[in-house]
Amino acid sequence: MASSAGVDLEEVPSVDLMTELLRRMKCATKPDKRLILIGPPGSGKGTQSPIIKDEFCLCHLATGDMLRAAVAAKTPLGVKAKEAMDKGELVSDDLVVGIIDEAMKKTSCQKGFILDGFPRTVVQAQKLDEMLERQGTKIDKVLNFAIDDAILEERITGRWIHPSTGRTYHTKFAPPRVPGIDDVTGEPLIQRKDDTAAVLKSRLEAFHRQTEPVIDYYSKKGVVAQLHAEKPPAEVTAEVQKTLSSKG
Repeated sequence: MASSAGVDLEEVPSVDLMTELLRRMKCATKPDKRLILIGPPGSGKGTQSPIIKDEFCLCHLATGDMLRAAVAAKTPLGVKAKEAMDKGELVSDDLVVGIIDEAMKKTSCQKGFILDGFPRTVVQAQKLDEMLERQGTKIDKVLNFAIDDAILEERITGRWIHPSTGRTYHTKFAPPRVPGIDDVTGEPLIQRKDDTAAVLKSRLEAFHRQTEPVIDYYSKKGVVAQLHAEKPPAEVTAEVQKTLSSKG
């Protein structure tokens, strides 16, 4: 109930009320954080961001979701974004930064935010910084989910899925009892189109070309924290906690 600031508390069941009060007390002690998560597909950003969000009482700003929400809500920026999309054009950086600006005003973003999927280019990073500067804030930390391409390939191309339930397996880390077959139903497993070596290779090339300069840009500002994203998720979580709890 992150955005329940305006809720009439008499309407809320007492168990939920206690949970919400405890959450607000905990959140009141947390320092504000404005974070960017950067990493290639499969590096674990999606696993870590909900944990960071809950621990530090932040809102999660995924630019794709925000664009869709702005379009659905027909906000002035959403209408402009839809016009661009309908023409098959990319939504301009200024529009995306404007949508982030709007989203940051929500109650759930009071303690700060996690940005995921943006900025992808140095120009976007500069526009984001200019917008934050106008508000008197800045990015506190950029978490770089650093991982070797070869490890990613093993992680991603080994994933197999049972289509009707979404049950996932991994040929090395969590194999089915019979190769290519779901343990429960005995039905064949499939591999997602995005999980093939060829698709991964082109996505990684795009990531390195566009996004590595963004890491350099923020490194010069001294706000990048390198994570060892090849480690097991619990170890990465511990590393994130340590990075974000340290001062500076």
